[in-house]
Amino acid sequence: MEGTEAAGRPGPACVLGIDLGTTSVKAALLVETEQGQVVAESCSRETQAHTSSLEAGPQGMEQNVQRIIRALNECLAALPQQQLQRVTHIGISGQMHGIVFWKKEKGCKWTECHTGPTFEPEEVSHLITWQDGRCSPTFLSSLPLPQSHISLATGFGCATVYWYLKKRLKKSGFPVHLLPEVGDPDSIAGRTICAWHGIPKGAKVGIALGDFQCSVYSCLTERTDAVLNISTSAQLTVSMPPGFQPPETPDPSSAVTYFPYFNGDYLAVAASLNGGNVLATFVDMVARWTEELGLQVQESAIYTKIIKAALAQNDIKLSVHPTVFGERHIPEQLASVTNIAVSDLSLGHVTRALCRGIIENLCSMLPVQRLLETGVRRILGSGSALARNEVLRQEVERIFPFSVVYGKDVDAAVGAAMVMFHKK
Repeated sequence: MEGTEAAGRPGPACVLGIDLGTTSVKAALLVETEQGQVVAESCSRETQAHTSSLEAGPQGMEQNVQRIIRALNECLAALPQQQLQRVTHIGISGQMHGIVFWKKEKGCKWTECHTGPTFEPEEVSHLITWQDGRCSPTFLSSLPLPQSHISLATGFGCATVYWYLKKRLKKSGFPVHLLPEVGDPDSIAGRTICAWHGIPKGAKVGIALGDFQCSVYSCLTERTDAVLNISTSAQLTVSMPPGFQPPETPDPSSAVTYFPYFNGDYLAVAASLNGGNVLATFVDMVARWTEELGLQVQESAIYTKIIKAALAQNDIKLSVHPTVFGERHIPEQLASVTNIAVSDLSLGHVTRALCRGIIENLCSMLPVQRLLETGVRRILGSGSALARNEVLRQEVERIFPFSVVYGKDVDAAVGAAMVMFHKK
């Protein structure tokens, strides 16, 4: 196995990548070989961290930080100790835009476990995620205009801080001291203060990075490639030409956002709030209806059956606009169904229309013509929802006039490790 010790010699140095995602924590160990950087080991654990919001009610979207860190510790404990002992650098990425608060110098505490010292959260708030909807358009319009080309949206950490200021503190000044320092994406934030799951004391820890940029970094090698990722949410992105600079002021009505990338570059991103979470919501709805009828069906079984049914339906008139979670550029526009005919009411028809709507929504945000003008020749398809759903893949190939490549390693944990590898 890659990275094992042979003939008494230590194996190659490893770089650890960690991604704290919306639904799971991932860790990947990279080593350098003659063929380049190779993923020696990886691990993923579901966080199951969703929790109710006492203050924001149904509009709130919060996660229990203890469960996230527990999943992280379980991930690292599952990786081979021999390789963790050779980690020299750690790259970290996480779900973007959200915010978590902790009491100064009491954010975590160190304890002993079967693999040695580990830490757990102490006096911390819930994580208020990027999916949070407590900030209404009216509230957002009352806030100061950002000095940025990116528009403010609900779920963004600074907007959430303002919401708390209004609800609790009744102050107008923004507590800038709460915000982290911004650094170059490959800079070192510090070193591990003690051994951690076998990782040596003194391993260099990189500054935290956005999971989206790390996912793209893990696979994008050609500027003529576009990356389509459909997991919880969905993104379609393409590299902007070298030297591109975004507008100085935001355009709240624009569906495309320019995300800062590495080496001073920018990505043009259609970041939809509606991806695999739409299908999950649909499956949950079917499960609830079934339960109300006095029947019990596992959600995993429902998912498998509706995809199979949709594969048998290609010629449909039914149209589903799937934005049940809204979109940042049009938050007031929710989902709708049109062209309802008696012939298109089966689960197969509805599921096919739903999958088609998810892809058409992304395409409307970053149209084919714009991709052609940017020089796109190929789409790299990735993400858990796309990987497990053949209907979604069929719709991608139907709607976009480019060759589509699946199975590329698009992984934020791997991307975070790659950034640190290049730093090393």
